[in-house]
Amino acid sequence: MAYNEQLLNRIRESLMHLPNVYEKYMFGGVCFMVNDKMCVGIAADELMCRIDPEKAEEAFSKKGTRLMDFTGRIMKGYVFVSMDAIRQNKDFEYWINLCLDYNPKAKKSKKKS
Repeated sequence: MAYNEQLLNRIRESLMHLPNVYEKYMFGGVCFMVNDKMCVGIAADELMCRIDPEKAEEAFSKKGTRLMDFTGRIMKGYVFVSMDAIRQNKDFEYWINLCLDYNPKAKKSKKKS
């Protein structure tokens, strides 16, 4: 699956000042891992955000959002955000900051052996 390179570069630029950040190819796109936890990424032309499930209602009230149902089942604490909803830098930064705010509280995935 192809993904939007321009959006990928925006994410890179917004995270490059942080320590412990790396890219991982998954979900047919690219995820940015922060402190070894999935934080934010891109799938096709959408921003994929890992957010605090307690803030989901507020997040889904924003335009251009939808549940992350990548495998046909809803993934709690994840949201897709359309390109139209993040054209403005302040909107893009809102989502990046929401992801980064949740990252310290997020659980790490279990490593597969």
